[in-house]
Amino acid sequence: MTYNHERFFRQALDSVLMQITDFEIEILISEDCSTDGTREIVIEFQRNHPQKVSLLLSEHNIHSNEIVSRGIRAARGKYIALLDGDDYWTSPHKLQKQVDYLDRHPECAICFHNARVVHEDASHPAWNWTPESQKEISTLEEIWMGNFIATCSTVFRKGLVEEIPGWYHDLFPITDWPLHILNAEHGSIGYIPELMGVYRYHSGGYYSPYSETKKQAETLKFYRIMNRNLDYRYEKIIRKAIATYFYEWAEEYENRGDLEKAWSCLKTCLAARPVYRSIPLIKAIKMGLKFSKIRLLSSFKTA
Repeated sequence: MTYNHERFFRQALDSVLMQITDFEIEILISEDCSTDGTREIVIEFQRNHPQKVSLLLSEHNIHSNEIVSRGIRAARGKYIALLDGDDYWTSPHKLQKQVDYLDRHPECAICFHNARVVHEDASHPAWNWTPESQKEISTLEEIWMGNFIATCSTVFRKGLVEEIPGWYHDLFPITDWPLHILNAEHGSIGYIPELMGVYRYHSGGYYSPYSETKKQAETLKFYRIMNRNLDYRYEKIIRKAIATYFYEWAEEYENRGDLEKAWSCLKTCLAARPVYRSIPLIKAIKMGLKFSKIRLLSSFKTA
């Protein structure tokens, strides 16, 4: 999937071409009417590899998850691997290892591996997407609690979801997390603890440049859209996930001394009517009382 990735796209393509497999692969490039030179690179690549490469080109920038779902519809293989045009794979055996894993584990719907996160502006040191504590087999409930799968590390079985629902497009720019949830309704999630890809943070990305507040709003929107369209089957898990997510942010902002944002996140946490085992209730109440007292004192000072 690619849009305005001229600086990065050749590296992504080279990382696909270097794959060594004992099976055939097809390369589907879903390009969203880039305004830089990405489309020219895509067309050149298809001309050089006409038997392997198919193009899915937008007539205008559609700015939705249709750029992903049309690739899934077009895919003819047994398995589907995802790669954004600004990321790349680092192991020539990545696809073979993941296919072998899924062949050995028919109970798994998805297989993923670790990925290195690199900040283009060097504002942060590189770090691993998946923590060392990650277990080999994860469940549907665990992927609801947070996305621990880097896009470039994903391989899943084709056809688990008969048709990608129309509401999936409304979740943009969150693209892979809802797919993981829909696929994990049909099986477990297997993990290979190897670094075999790079996820790149840069200013031209869709999601990574968002502010913390914007990401929090998008996460809340994601949970609400998913909950509504999955007929509230996962209501309890989703309430727990929202409460945990915003409680952790409230703690983070409290530690930073930003009490306004901490109070805002705590209110969202408690509004989720959480399963209280998922958050330390007494600590949350004390935090709320502390914020309320500070706000009250502040109002007196203003008056």
